[in-house]
Amino acid sequence: MIVKTTVNYKADKEYEGVNATGNKVAIDMYDADNKQAMSPTEMLLSSVAACAMVDISLMLKKRRKTLVGFKAETEGTRGEEHPRAFTDIHINFIITSPDATEEEVAKIVDLSVDKYCSVAASVKSNITHGFEVKRG
Repeated sequence: MIVKTTVNYKADKEYEGVNATGNKVAIDMYDADNKQAMSPTEMLLSSVAACAMVDISLMLKKRRKTLVGFKAETEGTRGEEHPRAFTDIHINFIITSPDATEEEVAKIVDLSVDKYCSVAASVKSNITHGFEVKRG
């Protein structure tokens, strides 16, 4: 399977990614005070989390668990020398479900991040994860 995107230069420090169906995402390299979009490294962290979330939510629903809320908080540690690659990535999944047990969620999160998430498998970093189950 081949996946294609195009990234277009918009202006200094501004880019736009476009997929094959025309969906667009803004990308920028401005400092925090002028930030209008995610940087490529922020997008990578978000992509790893989103990829895993897709698998996790599908596995929970397959087990007929109620998913009331779901978010992931990511934190990446980058090396000091160029190319300043991520050396560690931690994802904390926060799952709100009245009927999913911590044991089920732990197993599903492990399977997603370690086995099924193609983005995580494509990143050569030590990716760790945690989770919280909220009742509600």
